[in-house]
Amino acid sequence: MTVDAPVIASDTGAPPSAHPAARVTAMPSDANPYGDIFGGWLMAQMDLAAGLIASRRVRGRVATVAVDGMTFLRPVAVGDEVSIYGAVLSVGRTSLKLEVEAWRRDRHGDAAEMVTRATFVFVAIGADRRPVEI
Repeated sequence: MTVDAPVIASDTGAPPSAHPAARVTAMPSDANPYGDIFGGWLMAQMDLAAGLIASRRVRGRVATVAVDGMTFLRPVAVGDEVSIYGAVLSVGRTSLKLEVEAWRRDRHGDAAEMVTRATFVFVAIGADRRPVEI
């Protein structure tokens, strides 16, 4: 079952018009010696943002169970502003699937570029950390 109107607008070449789920500045501690941000750091930021969306949708605790199709399209540099956008694609009995995109912008400019996208799958869990119905 699809639940949200898509907010992901990567096909237009412009970032989505919706507010980002998260926005952060890439710092030197997040980079390799050449000043490029680690892919794992970017994936963690996307997971945090997607978790916020998923948790709000199920009105409870969620756990990431899968990430699919992540390809890094462009590098992120120290000082770049990274915005994470997401939308719920479908909801099952205990799980939900989100499309998530990360966009970068030079902190002194206006142009934004998508740097990666992926599908995140979450499972709703109870206090006992077992799956619960959504």
